[in-house]
Amino acid sequence: MPSHQDQYVGPRDLTRWTTPVGRLLVRCVRPLARWLGPHAALLLIIAIGGGVAAALTAASAEVYESVVEADGVAALDQPALDLAVSLRQDWLNAAITGYTHIGGPIGMPILAVAILVLLAVRRRSWTPVILLPAAAFGSLLMTVAGKDAIGRLRPPIELAVPPYETSPSFPSGHSLNALVIAGIVAYLLVLRQHRKRTRALTITLAVVFAATMGLSRVFLGHHWLTDVLVAWTLGIAWLAVVITAHRLLLTFRLHRAAARGTPA
Repeated sequence: MPSHQDQYVGPRDLTRWTTPVGRLLVRCVRPLARWLGPHAALLLIIAIGGGVAAALTAASAEVYESVVEADGVAALDQPALDLAVSLRQDWLNAAITGYTHIGGPIGMPILAVAILVLLAVRRRSWTPVILLPAAAFGSLLMTVAGKDAIGRLRPPIELAVPPYETSPSFPSGHSLNALVIAGIVAYLLVLRQHRKRTRALTITLAVVFAATMGLSRVFLGHHWLTDVLVAWTLGIAWLAVVITAHRLLLTFRLHRAAARGTPA
């Protein structure tokens, strides 16, 4: 399908960079796109961004640990866990446990692959095949880097709902991966949605999925609230990197087509 179908989100042209920082970014990356081609440049930018994101996640681990140990944001952790324990009932525990499995190491890859195939076939485009795995791989890198760097203990096992988990608590992988996958899927969908109400509904559903997946981890006692909050922050930052890289791809494809005098 023609790439111009991905060029707009409603009336907004994604290849139009209105800020000085955006225009500077285009000028800096343009030689790379000319040398490697737009798609290869996109993959390289995402790979570099993923490496930097993972390194910054690991490097910030000590700062994060200092903050939570100083009763800063972590002052929310115990009250949030106490509230979760007070709300638990057998039927609710079972329902939320089933829901949280969707965002786990088995459920989320299956869901992501199914969505990838569906989007690629319906759009007749390789864009989902590039963006979805790239986004997922970056979130996985950040999760592994954070857990290895901090090794934060999960909430006490006597306050958790089985099945119990033993890997380090920071950051919440379910929360990070759910936000990134839901975010990139929503982005791919709104690129082809022409009604404002439909785009708003798509974004709302993505936000609700990411938010409830993260809160389910606190409810079940598998993560501290700050693990989820930091995962959301990391996920939003990584989404910005992936979407910016895709906008650069669209921009350079448009420029190359204009230079050749052919349709984008």
